[in-house]
Formats: sequence, C-alpha cells, structure tokens
Amino acid sequence: MPHAQKASAAIDDLERLYANAVTALREALSRFANDRTAPTPQERAQFRYPELRVHYDPAGTVPVLSRAYAKLSEPGTFATTLTHPRYFRPYLLEQLTALSRDYGITIEVLPSATEIAYPYCLENTDELAFGGASPAELARAFPYPMLSSVGDEIADGDWIFGPDSAKPLALFDAPRTDYSLRRLVHYTGTPWRHIQPWILFTNYHRYVDAFIDWALAQIADGSEFEALSASGYVVADRNTPNPRELIQNAPWRRFQMPAYHLMRRNGEGLSLINIGVGPSNAKNVTDHLAVLRPHCWLMIGHCGGLRQSQRIGDYVLAHAYLRDDNILDEVMPPEIPLPAIAEVQVALHTAASIITGASGEELKHRLRTGTVVTTDDRNWELRFTAQRRRFNQSRAIAIDMESGTIAAQGFRFRVPYGTLLCVSDKPLHGEIKLPGAADRFYETAVGQHLQIGIETLELLRREQSRLHSRKLRAFDEPPFR
Repeated sequence: MPHAQKASAAIDDLERLYANAVTALREALSRFANDRTAPTPQERAQFRYPELRVHYDPAGTVPVLSRAYAKLSEPGTFATTLTHPRYFRPYLLEQLTALSRDYGITIEVLPSATEIAYPYCLENTDELAFGGASPAELARAFPYPMLSSVGDEIADGDWIFGPDSAKPLALFDAPRTDYSLRRLVHYTGTPWRHIQPWILFTNYHRYVDAFIDWALAQIADGSEFEALSASGYVVADRNTPNPRELIQNAPWRRFQMPAYHLMRRNGEGLSLINIGVGPSNAKNVTDHLAVLRPHCWLMIGHCGGLRQSQRIGDYVLAHAYLRDDNILDEVMPPEIPLPAIAEVQVALHTAASIITGASGEELKHRLRTGTVVTTDDRNWELRFTAQRRRFNQSRAIAIDMESGTIAAQGFRFRVPYGTLLCVSDKPLHGEIKLPGAADRFYETAVGQHLQIGIETLELLRREQSRLHSRKLRAFDEPPFR
C-alpha cells in the first residue's frame, strides 16, 4: 500500500472511533437530561479516545535524516491518544506519511483506556443545561475533566515510562489538547477551529484595528483569503454587509485576549491575538495554542528603547533575551539559552527592508538587532539602579513584558518564534510616553509595523519546508512535530 494511502486509512479509523465515542457520550448525556439514567459501565467503556500506535522494528541501522520532525531515533512502540482527528488530519497525514516512507513503520489504531470528559463532546455552553442537571450530578455519572490527566511532562522531558511501555508519539495527548481547545475559546472569543497556523501577537489594540482594516481589504479584493473570524463569534466574508461595523459591534470586550483570524482556502491563514500586557498572559495563550501545532508565532509589540542612539519608532529585532519574567523558571530556567531561529530572523529582516523600502546602512538606522529584557514589573524604571549592571552586562537594547516569555514557550513547545518590537519610549533618556506624543507615534508606526509582521509570515509560509528547526528538538524527542 502506498505510504500516503496507508496513513490516510489509519486516520479514517481514528475518525471513525472518535465519532462513535462522541456519539455514544452525547446520547447518554441526552438520556440523563431527560430521566437521570446514568450510563452503565458497559456504556462508559464506549466513551474513550482513539489511540494511535506506531511500531518500529528496523532490520538494520536507523536512518539519519536532517529534517526536524517525523523522525525515529530508536526501535520501539510509540503511542498517543487523539481528539478531533478530522481537524488534525492534514497534520497527522504529514507525520505518518513521512514516517511510513522513511522508516517502514507499522500503524495500529485502537480504542484507548482514556475516557473523554463530557464537556469536551459539547460544541457550545448552552448544551450544559441538561434539564437542570448540576455539574456535580454530571460528574458522578460521566467522565469529567481531571487535572491529574492534563500536563506537559512530555514536552518538558519529565515523562517516566517503564521498559515495556510505549514511548510518547506526540508532545500532547488528547486530554491535554481538549483542555486547551476549550481554554482558547474562553480567552479569545472565537472558535478554536478558526485559529490559523501563522500567528502574530500584539499588546496594543491599535494593531487589531489596523489588522481588521487590512484583512477586510484583502477579502474584498478577491484574494485567496475568504473570511475574517473575529472575537465575539462573528465572521465576515466578501458578502457580509458593513463588515467593519459587524466586527466593531461584536462583544469582543468580554474576552481577555481578543483574536482575529484571516482564513485562507488552504488553511494557511494568519491570526492576530491581542494578548494584553505581561508575561502571565503570554504564557497562558501559548500554553494553549501549542496544541494546535502552529508553524510560527511572532511578537510585534512595543518596547522601551534602552540606547541613546535609538529613536521613537525604530525597530528592535531580538536575537537574545534576558528573562526577568519569573513565570517559567521551574520548567524553563532563565539560564537555558533560547537560540535565534535563523529562518525567522532572516525573514524579519527581509520583511523590514521590503516594507520600509530601506536597506544597508539606511535600514541599520531604523532596525537594531540585540538583546531584549522581558520583565514582569511594569514599573521597572523605579528599580533601574538595582538592575542597571545586569542590563549593561547583557548588552540589552530594549525592554518589554512579553517577548522573552513567548520565545521561551516557543522553544519549550517546539514552535518557531521571533520578535520584532517598535520603540515607543526611552525612559532612560527622558523620552517617556506623553498623551500627545504617544498618539502621533501610534498613527505613524502601527500600520508599518503590522505589515512587517504580516510580510514575515508570508515569507516563512513560502519557505515552510525549511522553517521547522532541529534546534528545537530534545534528546528523546517524540516522533511527531
């Protein structure tokens, strides 16, 4: 059987098992809502995620490949549970086809021992009414989310398995994925299926306004972009009357991190997420986005310039981070270096040249490469005397509150990352944010900065096969990207 056909057949089996399990669970929930009849043990045995197993027993040596994913380093059995296999089909097909072609694996699909928690089979919160049944009643009768089954031990290298147990096939199993998919809906106010694999983060709403205007123009011009999904659960396409008004009047203010997804026909669109200010939000959103296995995420926020030669509106291309965010220290200690991803750095620099029209020495006057400090203290200026020596030793050129956290999470979860910041103030040199000056800065800087981020992702998309880097692989990396 051809390798792609073999992989496709396995995914068909995954979809069938998952659909049967969800149907059985929903039918049992509906019955419970009507007459409070709890499922029997035999019925509960149907509420299980499908499991995917890959068996590798080479006749000779293990092939040595240069790519950064779909790789096996040793013989054995590798397994993971899966949720929503239909949505993840392109990803699964890519991984399994490559593994089958290069390693001659055997693929096995079977029901797992892991139950699907009842909220994860529901598409909207209205279904939680269930004839007045309380969460406590439902939890007594049905599988419910258990934090003990959700964790990042595989990604963090803390997974412990015996000599006879299967090794992890992927970084995230089904319960961890389902947990994060629901969190994404909660925080962004958009369906998780609308999130695109090329992601921009920002920390100012003005970037959202610019992105919406640009996205709607792309749709109206008849490009390959077909719709914009906006926070507040609204979608605008080229047939939507007054789309700007629809999006502006949507209840996006209810959501902590409003998101906007410009969807392409081939699924390779762009998402912009306003994560607000601070490393906590940066960690929160990337914890959950990682389960979707995006191709890249970039931070395009504002920063304080730390050098006299910088001007308001100049760009900072981060090639290193001094992490004072204090939020990932246990799982990603600050002394762990975060390597710059060469493909991302080149794309950011190239995009800056294309959008600004500058190159060579002229571009050097607008864009500076160096270390960015990421702090968890919004009023770091009040403690600068105590921190000056560290800033100086790190050769820092800018400071913000998110980019180092986003880079660390990209490194931790094997998602290519990058940062291009725009200098909005220079507090060490008397240029602080004042209302009038800030407004003038935003009017001129936001549009161009956003376009550089968009152009960067487009450049990377066209060179996608080279993007995923071996720099992000651990010693005992699971085979799947």
